[in-house]
Amino acid sequence: MLTRTSTPEPRMTRLTQRSRFLHAALLLALAAPMAFPARATDAAFEHIDWQMVCDNTRTCRVAGYQRDDADMPVSVLLTRRAGAGTAIDGRVTLGDGWQESMLDALPAQFRVALWIDGKNHGEHSMTKTALAADLTAAQVAALLKALARDSRIEFRAGKVVWALSDSGAAAVLLKMDEFQGRIGTVGAAFRKGKQPEAKVLPPLPAPVVKAAPLAPARPGDTRFIAQHGDAVRKALRSATDEDSCGDLHETGEAAQPLQAVRLTKTKMLVSTGCWMAAYNAGSGYWIIDDTAPYRPELVTADATDFDNGTLGATHKARGIGDCWGSEQWTWNGTAFVQTSASSTGMCKGFAGGAWELPTLVTEIR
Repeated sequence: MLTRTSTPEPRMTRLTQRSRFLHAALLLALAAPMAFPARATDAAFEHIDWQMVCDNTRTCRVAGYQRDDADMPVSVLLTRRAGAGTAIDGRVTLGDGWQESMLDALPAQFRVALWIDGKNHGEHSMTKTALAADLTAAQVAALLKALARDSRIEFRAGKVVWALSDSGAAAVLLKMDEFQGRIGTVGAAFRKGKQPEAKVLPPLPAPVVKAAPLAPARPGDTRFIAQHGDAVRKALRSATDEDSCGDLHETGEAAQPLQAVRLTKTKMLVSTGCWMAAYNAGSGYWIIDDTAPYRPELVTADATDFDNGTLGATHKARGIGDCWGSEQWTWNGTAFVQTSASSTGMCKGFAGGAWELPTLVTEIR
């Protein structure tokens, strides 16, 4: 059960001069409607209660939600791969009431029906701990027809009703058709035509990234920061401006500690805190030589974790944690390559977010 007392963190929240922007993936999740080139390899578009996020393989995910003043969170996800003849897969997820639990009136397992303009389009079995289900092809087809006009779309379980907004859906579906090159074709989701799908844009392969192990630590690595910390910090400051990593430029007791781990025979990964906002923080990670002048190369100033060659950055957009953004970088033996970027969708009352909406996908080997 959620309340509406929490508001999104401002896109440039600063608790002090040291605070920094939320990282790029989260800003993408919160971005206003944007234009994009017709042949871009990834894109995002948002209008009212609907959004589209397409990744670098040209797979598009369209998500719709309840209106902001609705009591019961609901979201439908429509996923379509690029290429001719691909189907649109659908899934629905439901949430509990904002002010009080509406699920208390339901049994542990119950049936949820899709109703469109007063007509039942089929049911799904759900439980209070698994409030999600795949939609049938017939339900997806009925939804697409309904979203092309003003419609009343509801998911009902007894007297409990989740109302899905149709506001913004037409514009978002049109953008998906545009991005995948389907406008005017027989397979378009919104603006159908008589043209075959022969010239629809094909899917793109996900880039392959070969992960590499870290080199074994050397006996002196545990003393590296104690012996060289001041010189390393000076090199980091010279290579990194204050806007990128404000805390790095603090002195005295306000200075954040440095940490180091070995990457190769001659390279180290050094990190320190960079910024702190209302309910997020970020650390900087640099690849450096293990001898002066160190030659630092910044990987990211937004990291939240590092584990065995993988850097991650995960941040939420408001205090209740119903919308998140994340990125990941993988060590390939010579550099950290970005291997994922995604958001969880709009801030609509789902704990942890409603979906995973990637803009960057890769194959890690």
